[in-house]
Amino acid sequence: MADKFDILKSILGPARCEGQEHLFHCPYCRHYKKKLSVNMERAVFKCWVCDMKGHARRIVRRFGSFLQLQTWDEVCETPDVIKFNEFFFPEAEENKQALSLPEGFETLVSSYPNQNNPAYQYLAERGLTQSDINRWKIGYIRTGFWGGRIVVPSFNQDGDLNYFVARSYENHSRKYMAPKVNKNIIFNELYVDWDDDVILVEGVFDAFKAGNAVPILGSTMSEDSRLLKKIVENDTPIFVALDWDAEKKAKRLLRMLIEYGVELYKINTRGIEDVGAITKQQFLQLKKTASVINSDSYILYEMKNFM
Repeated sequence: MADKFDILKSILGPARCEGQEHLFHCPYCRHYKKKLSVNMERAVFKCWVCDMKGHARRIVRRFGSFLQLQTWDEVCETPDVIKFNEFFFPEAEENKQALSLPEGFETLVSSYPNQNNPAYQYLAERGLTQSDINRWKIGYIRTGFWGGRIVVPSFNQDGDLNYFVARSYENHSRKYMAPKVNKNIIFNELYVDWDDDVILVEGVFDAFKAGNAVPILGSTMSEDSRLLKKIVENDTPIFVALDWDAEKKAKRLLRMLIEYGVELYKINTRGIEDVGAITKQQFLQLKKTASVINSDSYILYEMKNFM
């Protein structure tokens, strides 16, 4: 049976060896020199021209045949994603932290909503239904330090509380509050379907409208984040839908995702106050018109939006 090197050679062509690295022509940037370095032991790659990197199985999946991918999976002793994570994400595991919901938290999850509740009325005005409230396990707090705020909890893949966002439904000068804990989490990872398209948005109210979405709790994502690790590990198609006033930050996010070979799309939010202000149907229509972003189209995107 062919080994990993044989499979890659059949897809990328001949290679030259430098120590433990094998250099191929890069199928992403197609540079005329062999600049794609593959470490066969770890099964990871990096192009020294376009900076594309990832686990080598991605190359087989994207540029090889079904039979080549099947053979690759048969000859690998351990999953490539494990080798990839150890090589590129050595400290990306979630830090376990003790966390509980604020004192006074009352759930709004119900089969019979109290439509006179001011917290419920606020959510209804923002376009949320009782089904949304139940799905996101939303509650509120009447009085005290966190009083007058909607509380949206986040649960990790084991179902443990790892974060929450508190949004004022009264006229507080400070709209949002959150616990002072490690933010290297995937918000509501418990409910994310990594086999489907995942939409990256800024905040939780954006995520309410976007469907299978992860709020990045701002407009940036670091290269050592658990979210990036999960995206690459699952080879998940990503739609980026940041608010238009964060386009410069979206640019950095897109560039980083391109470097990791993520299947990537950009949703145009120009002319929209924020994603959380539109309906689910309007967001779905925007998603249908999303632009494919890769190394080539990114240059056009950058020229169009930042010249």
